[in-house]
Amino acid sequence: MSEEFKTYFETNKQTWNEKVDVHAASEFYDIDAFKKGKSSLNRYEIEALGDVSGKSLLHLQCHFGQDTLSWSRMGAQCTGVDLSEKGIELASQLNEELELDAKFVCCNVLDTSTYIKDQFDIVYTSYGVIGWLPDLKPWGKMIAEKLKPGGTFYIVEFHPIVWMFDYLEKEPIIRYGYHQKEAIYEEYQGTYADENSKMLSKEYGWNHGFGEIISSLSEAGLTIEYMKEYDQSPYKIFPNLIEKQKGLFETENKLYPLLFAIKAKL
Repeated sequence: MSEEFKTYFETNKQTWNEKVDVHAASEFYDIDAFKKGKSSLNRYEIEALGDVSGKSLLHLQCHFGQDTLSWSRMGAQCTGVDLSEKGIELASQLNEELELDAKFVCCNVLDTSTYIKDQFDIVYTSYGVIGWLPDLKPWGKMIAEKLKPGGTFYIVEFHPIVWMFDYLEKEPIIRYGYHQKEAIYEEYQGTYADENSKMLSKEYGWNHGFGEIISSLSEAGLTIEYMKEYDQSPYKIFPNLIEKQKGLFETENKLYPLLFAIKAKL
């Protein structure tokens, strides 16, 4: 990894470390309801992966582990990975408090194979993850390394078109390339979970089109079972979204999808 990328990742790690306390206190993550048994998972991933009881599951970029622990509650043997030390610390505390058996590892997701030697029945990642990675080829290679033969990879993620917009303007405008290779730097107050927070988010990200996403997986040896696109998002994190169904948000005119999902087998 170049020194430039190391600097970018370090900046992102500092921001995500600051986000942990803000997010843990937010209504968005509703940690009290989570502790009482509410799942953080959404219908897309639950329907896609079905019964996970007894299966080993690796959750990439797990933040402070709510999804990891939700899968654990459903009977999976879970390991969560995240860049943020504070995120992993809180995830481990929640795991202990809830008397679950998940494991958590702090590392750059691209270095997962260095820190975790096991292979898994399922590798899972979701909602705002690949945009933090400059190149998806090592990501795809790592996923293949971490899957057992016949294992399943599943990602549900915000659509590449969504990331072409600059949301820091009064009205979102298209500013970034569909598969822009240059890093996108943004600096703003607050976070998607608490826009009124006084924390300053400093973030480097990268856009990835479907050609790069799918090729990174297929070239690593995975077979794509499907790629789906959805008009509705379970998260109201972009401007001007309308709740048409309970808990699902969409744009008024549906000119572009908000999410995509890929399911693949090794």
